[in-house]
Amino acid sequence: MKAIFAFILLVVFALSCKENKKDEYIKKRDIETAYEKQVHEGKKLMETYCYACHNPVTEEKNRIAPPMEAIKRHYITAKTDKDQFISEMLSWIKNPIEENSKMPGAVARFGVMPATPYPDNVIRQIADYMYDNDIQKPDWFEEHYNQERGKRGRMRMRKGMTFNTSSDSIDYGEVGLQYALSTKSELGKNLLGTIQKKGTMEAVRFCNERALLLTDSMETVHDARIKRVSDKPRNQNNKANIIELQYINTFKKMVENKEEIKPIVKDTNGRINFYYPIVTNAMCLQCHGKPTNQIKPEVITTLKRLYPNDKAIGYAENEVRGIWSIEFDK
Repeated sequence: MKAIFAFILLVVFALSCKENKKDEYIKKRDIETAYEKQVHEGKKLMETYCYACHNPVTEEKNRIAPPMEAIKRHYITAKTDKDQFISEMLSWIKNPIEENSKMPGAVARFGVMPATPYPDNVIRQIADYMYDNDIQKPDWFEEHYNQERGKRGRMRMRKGMTFNTSSDSIDYGEVGLQYALSTKSELGKNLLGTIQKKGTMEAVRFCNERALLLTDSMETVHDARIKRVSDKPRNQNNKANIIELQYINTFKKMVENKEEIKPIVKDTNGRINFYYPIVTNAMCLQCHGKPTNQIKPEVITTLKRLYPNDKAIGYAENEVRGIWSIEFDK
C-alpha cells in the first residue's frame, strides 16, 4: 500500500513539474513576443527628429550632416556608459559649439549644427535607443569608416546608389526608402539653409518656388516618379488621390497606435509603388503648426497670399502630414 501511495505521489509531482515547465515556457514565449512587438520610443523619435539631416540612406557626397551611426561611434568608446552618453548628447544638442564637438571632421565639412528646441526627454530617449541598439547605417559607411583607418570595404552599385547585398534579391521597400529619404535630404538641406540664413518667411517662398523643381530633379536622379502628397495640401499639386488617401489613413492609425512604421510596397505589372509617411516635427510647425501660437502673423499673411486654398496648418508634433508616393521599375 505504501509503495502504491508513493508511486501516486511521484506521478502527481512529475505531472505538476511538467505543467509548471509548460506554463513557464508559455509565459516566456509571450514575454518574448510582446518584446518583439514593442518599438523603442527613441527609434521613432530619432526617425522623426533626426533623419531630416542625419538619415542613413543619403549618398556620401550629398550629405548635409553625418549619419547617426557616425555620431554613435565618435561618442561611445569602451569606457562610455549610458548616462555619460546621454549627458553628452544633451549638452551638445542644447549648445552646439565647435569646441564641444567630438567630430571635428564633420564640423569642418558640414559646419556646426543649429541649436534645436527639442525637449530633454526626447533627446534622452533618442540617446537611450542609440546606446543600446544597432542603428541603420548608410551602405557606403563601412567602406568610408574603414578607409579612414587604411582598410578597404566592399560595396555594390545599383542605379547610381549603393546597396549591401548578400544575394541577388532586392528589398524594394529599402530602395523606395532610399529614394524618399535622399529627396527629403535634398529638400531639407536647401530649406534648412534658407531658414538659417534668411528666416522662415524666405523659407515659405523657397517652398513655393523651388520645392517641386527639386523633387523633379530627384526624379531624374533616381529614374522614378516621386511625389509628396497630402489629405490637407498646401499646394494643390500635392493633393492625394483616392489610393493615396487610404494609405495616409493607414499611416495615421500606425502613428496613433505607436506601431513601428514600415513602408507599404505594391508590385503592379512590373512597377513598384512605394508609400511612406511624412511626420511633423518641431521645425515643421513654423509653417504647419497652429496659427498665432506657432506660425508668426507675417508668415500667415505670406501663406495666404501664395496659397489661397492652404489646408496644411493646425498640426502638432508627430502627426502624419502626408506621404511619399513613389513609383519605379523593378
